[in-house]
Amino acid sequence: MKANVGGIDRVLRIVAGIVLIALTLMNVIGLWGWIGVVPLVTGLFRFCPAYSLFGMNTCPMKQAAGK
Repeated sequence: MKANVGGIDRVLRIVAGIVLIALTLMNVIGLWGWIGVVPLVTGLFRFCPAYSLFGMNTCPMKQAAGK
């Protein structure tokens, strides 16, 4: 798994996941809030299968040595 989730994207995913899970645990929203596990996990592992499927990447490009 090559990282394809960059800095800001990663932070937003983690925050959104935590908020959705917290709201579910506080009974503010229904069981659908557990979908927050998906952005949380993709943010923590810096890999999004959907990004791979569509050829997207929000990670900054690293400079090749010697160029």
